[in-house]
Amino acid sequence: MAPVTRDLDVVVFGASGFVGRLVAAHLARHAPPGTRVGLAGRSPERVRRVHGDLGPAAAGWPVLTADADDEASLAALARRARVVVTTVGPYLRHGLPLVRACARAGTHYADLTGEVLFAHRSAEVAHADAVASGARIVHSCGFDSVPSDLAVLLAARRAREDGAGPLREAVLHLVSARGGVSGGTVDSLRLQLDTARRDPAARRLLADPYALSPDRAAEPDLGPQPDVFRPRPGPERGEWSAPFVMAPYNTRVVRRSNALLGHGPRLRYAEDAVFRGPAAPAAAWALTGALGALTGLLRVRPLRPALDRLLPAPGSGPDERTREGGRFRVRLDAVAESGRRYRVVVAAQGDPGYAATSVMLGQSALALALDGEALPSAAGVLTPASGIGERLVERLRDNGFTLDVEPVG
Repeated sequence: MAPVTRDLDVVVFGASGFVGRLVAAHLARHAPPGTRVGLAGRSPERVRRVHGDLGPAAAGWPVLTADADDEASLAALARRARVVVTTVGPYLRHGLPLVRACARAGTHYADLTGEVLFAHRSAEVAHADAVASGARIVHSCGFDSVPSDLAVLLAARRAREDGAGPLREAVLHLVSARGGVSGGTVDSLRLQLDTARRDPAARRLLADPYALSPDRAAEPDLGPQPDVFRPRPGPERGEWSAPFVMAPYNTRVVRRSNALLGHGPRLRYAEDAVFRGPAAPAAAWALTGALGALTGLLRVRPLRPALDRLLPAPGSGPDERTREGGRFRVRLDAVAESGRRYRVVVAAQGDPGYAATSVMLGQSALALALDGEALPSAAGVLTPASGIGERLVERLRDNGFTLDVEPVG
């Protein structure tokens, strides 16, 4: 491979999109002085408009042209940057050429995907190249799946430090969340459902709890994983559990991290959403019904035009007031092999899918670009915990996130 000159630390690809603009704005406010940032997209005119709104900190940032369907432009982009962070989705449709370009160029990469089929395919086509080049291809650096992945990482670390042994069981509970609905997330779900409808292998993959594990045959036979599919009394008095829309993806990411990091050789992991108070049972049933109805309606293609008029469009998102007024809080209850219990709380202000996600993705990119030897010694197709790990915990705490772990009882 010819020597590569990196004139940029971070490139934001998709900078003119809704989330891309938020990530660019976060970097303009929080990137250390001297950080070399570029903004890229298919339309340089649209990217320049975003650039013009970022203020003096971004005055010297170049605008680059690249198209998700133009492999030559993506290869050129990857060769210039230490890190490419991308918000261009759905990733199953648009993401693989950039992953391959970064893996071959030895360029670190971060995205926001919540798509099992894309992450699985990415590992198939790019893991070996990324290991050979030293690239960290880190998927899911937003609300999918940073809170889940880092919560388990913190619990496993504390259990080891206490001599309590590896983790045996962990359940993450979405305690509260307020924010808008992502048009991109809905579009990704629609694409995965369409792919699964046509392809039996894709359906089997989506149903496999170890779909993203690097060595499927090496995973333990634990029987059915404890996913929550219907409402039930929750883990604490007065709580009710309901399905969590992001659990089918987050749980696969955490299990990949477990395979790469060794949180626990027989770790059972699940996620749910919890409600408290007299209305908790009704709220749990209402959420379950809403999720079931959305998934069912998206599967009925003749209803798509009418449904699309009700759902947010790709590239759209909530207004600033909604983004800034949002919040999220998740609680991980974990048990080590010794029987000792741990609780991890991850929380932040800001709409989880937009304001908080732009912080998570922006800080992931800065960590990959600037933190060097402080990062885990790893390369390949990775997860936030295995590719960035403790440095992302520290960076998010510095940006107002709560990431607390303590023994229970």
